[in-house]
Amino acid sequence: MDQFPNDATGDALNEFKKNGFDLTKPMEIDFFIVIPSEEIGEKISTEVKKLGYKVSVEQDNDTREWTCYCTNTMIPFYDDIIKIEEGLNNIASQYGGYTDGFGSFGNV
Repeated sequence: MDQFPNDATGDALNEFKKNGFDLTKPMEIDFFIVIPSEEIGEKISTEVKKLGYKVSVEQDNDTREWTCYCTNTMIPFYDDIIKIEEGLNNIASQYGGYTDGFGSFGNV
């Protein structure tokens, strides 16, 4: 778990480590889906909730862009994150949305 691939996911996990997160313990991870509207976000959130995620749909006050936040408590294994992003992107793309990374505030 010390070495991650040189890509956006690996970079994010390295940032987690740099910020003192324990990557061997569970943490809440928010996966971001960019969506065209609140209505589309609600449709996507219905699908994602079926997979066990906590979901919220929010509009940025400055950019006015919509995001669907999909939260999962998990140990942040690189391969699992890649699979989750692919799965969420498959759902989002059906509605004109796309995944745009992930983040966390650290261990629970």
